[in-house]
Amino acid sequence: MPISEASRPQLDTFADHVTALLADPSTPHGLARTLRATAKEINLARHHHASQRASPNGRIDDTPTHVQIGGGAHRIDGFFNIDAVPPADLLWDVREGIPLQDATAQVLFSEHFLEHIDYPRSAKHFAREAHRVLAPGGQVITGVPDAAHVLTPYPAPLAEAVEMIDRWYASRTCRADITTYLDLINYVFRDQDDDPTYNPHYWAYDAEKLTQLFTEAGFTHIEPWPFDATIANPKREWASVYMTAFK
Repeated sequence: MPISEASRPQLDTFADHVTALLADPSTPHGLARTLRATAKEINLARHHHASQRASPNGRIDDTPTHVQIGGGAHRIDGFFNIDAVPPADLLWDVREGIPLQDATAQVLFSEHFLEHIDYPRSAKHFAREAHRVLAPGGQVITGVPDAAHVLTPYPAPLAEAVEMIDRWYASRTCRADITTYLDLINYVFRDQDDDPTYNPHYWAYDAEKLTQLFTEAGFTHIEPWPFDATIANPKREWASVYMTAFK
């Protein structure tokens, strides 16, 4: 259901209040964190609403066969990119559904996206929607940070995590706060760094969890996906797990 035109002034007024509170130095830290998250969601809702006005039934008229979900700046030749924020071929919040016609897509691809949406509601809804929009024999390819890679060494001294820290957090302000291996685990699985550039991780996945998620959604066969740098971002291969679910 799109945001109604009658509700838009209320949303805009609310957004103005959020902006004013964030600019007020007396706003408490906890409230400010929540307001920053709220401001992000308002921005996403505006993008989503703008697209929904053109497709109020939640389906676009075009029928792309190869679709990337949440690709951000990583573009794939021949793929239609759907994302909640620019740049994208279509701005759409897929937590509310995938805006494609039934049984029309051949390939859906996403990497380092699924962990950024809430589980179970949005993650399970996404998996069911992927099954709906794929044609028979179609596949959804999903890449996520591999929980097994991070958890297998635990408990361990921080020295054993140097490569992970250097690859993922060397340029982050939180680097100095990773002082134990458990700190690293916490950042990987529920990144709460108060930074507008990074979105929190809501759920951890491994091959088993991805298999269960897509099996529950109705997919008949799930298997590891052989990493293909012509599609996936080469920077994502290390310490990630990619699975393909076939309809």
